[in-house]
Amino acid sequence: MKTIGIADTTFARCDMGASVLDELKKSGTGFKTIRYTVPGMKDLPVACKKLIEEQGCDIVIALGMPGPAEKDRTCAHEASQGLIKAQLMTNTHIIEVFVHEDEADDEKTLSFLADRRAREHALNVYNLLFHPERLTKNAGKGLRQGFDDAGPV
Repeated sequence: MKTIGIADTTFARCDMGASVLDELKKSGTGFKTIRYTVPGMKDLPVACKKLIEEQGCDIVIALGMPGPAEKDRTCAHEASQGLIKAQLMTNTHIIEVFVHEDEADDEKTLSFLADRRAREHALNVYNLLFHPERLTKNAGKGLRQGFDDAGPV
């Protein structure tokens, strides 16, 4: 049985982990999930690495919600760099799903965006693990998670 790790934070203003779990339940069977919640985005790389190395996860989704300040963007960048390093150190996909607070003009839109992006990336995680050919079929189509698709050129 495959294992999907879900790493999220208490800093996020939406429960993106719950969205991922709900979407994965609809996706299929043959896997179990392990959720690991940490305080902030910069804690995500080690959480993901622990999910892979200590819990045996085959793939991990890392969820974060950087605030609108410059220091939040810097923290998100640092977390992203750590997630890339953790992927290379473990040779395991870690799908980074960040929703920046300044991507939306109001809280309702922000909540919608966080839920939609988390759910769409949950499907990406499922497909990477069980049906990678589905991703190949969509290569070059300008798909966007959370917002409307851009479409191919």
